[in-house]
Amino acid sequence: MKLLLFFLISSVAIFFSACSSKEVYEPEIVVDSWAKAGSSDVTIENIAPDAALVQDRKVLVDGKVLNITISENYKLLGYSDGWVISSNIDGNLTLQSIENSATIENFDLKKTIATASIKDDILAVLFIDNEIALYSISKKSILLKEQGDSAVVVNSKIVKPYFQDDLILFSTLDGKVVIINSKLKKKLRTIIVSSENYFNNIIYFNLVENKIIAATGHKILSFSNKEIRSKYDIRSVVDDGETIFLNTKQGEVVALTPDLKENAKVKFPFAHFLGMITTSEKLYVLEKAGYIIEMSKDLLEYKVYDVDVDDGYIFINDKIFYIVDEYISVE
Repeated sequence: MKLLLFFLISSVAIFFSACSSKEVYEPEIVVDSWAKAGSSDVTIENIAPDAALVQDRKVLVDGKVLNITISENYKLLGYSDGWVISSNIDGNLTLQSIENSATIENFDLKKTIATASIKDDILAVLFIDNEIALYSISKKSILLKEQGDSAVVVNSKIVKPYFQDDLILFSTLDGKVVIINSKLKKKLRTIIVSSENYFNNIIYFNLVENKIIAATGHKILSFSNKEIRSKYDIRSVVDDGETIFLNTKQGEVVALTPDLKENAKVKFPFAHFLGMITTSEKLYVLEKAGYIIEMSKDLLEYKVYDVDVDDGYIFINDKIFYIVDEYISVE
């Protein structure tokens, strides 16, 4: 079972060649080919939410390839607070300093890790069995453990623990947000986002206008003084600090307020969206059949352009879509 779950995590859902739908999105008007695209200097071989594994097992972060190599049989989990984090199926976790690649910390955590993040001396870990834990990096000691309910099948878009002042917010594999006080080493609250049996892990988390916004593939939650939930078949979510944008399996692009009120919604029949990027003025949506849709943020106007979209991992880094050895920039 451990091996199966690790495989499901590693086989990223954005690896979109497995889609079996025969009907595809066909825009009425295509303006032109997208000019800001071409061959990349890197080849994306695997991805984490905020980093990518490239050729020679190097790590791409913020548009730069780091002088850090991920060991064979290790999975890149991402980067956090100056560290690149990786682990293997047996729970061996490695931290490598971005400033000095010779600085390495190793942890033997005994079981498969879903994701992790760091702030100062605290390592926050979410395990594949949905257990959460805090460790001291310097002392290699455990600070807290809380066992969650196991999740059998999960979406590969797993969200790493989020640090906010003295709080650590864990986005669990069974559709919850668990809030931990890092100083008291104590669980303060558990918030349910959704309660589906399968693919119910949190795939998006952020604080927008001081509200917790979290989404699974089934629902999106806004939480401040009260809990608000809306149901959508969600593929991905982004925000610009004020507006939340999500796209759905039905080909919709939806703009929401932080209170989850719909500002606007547009449907693109049979569209299979692969990701979104926001800029100060626009929203850009990448579509599987080979299009990039440039939209005004009120969703009232849009233009469709041709782009090359090959089968492979898609990594979104700031204002660039990376697809295998190609890039598509929106600025």
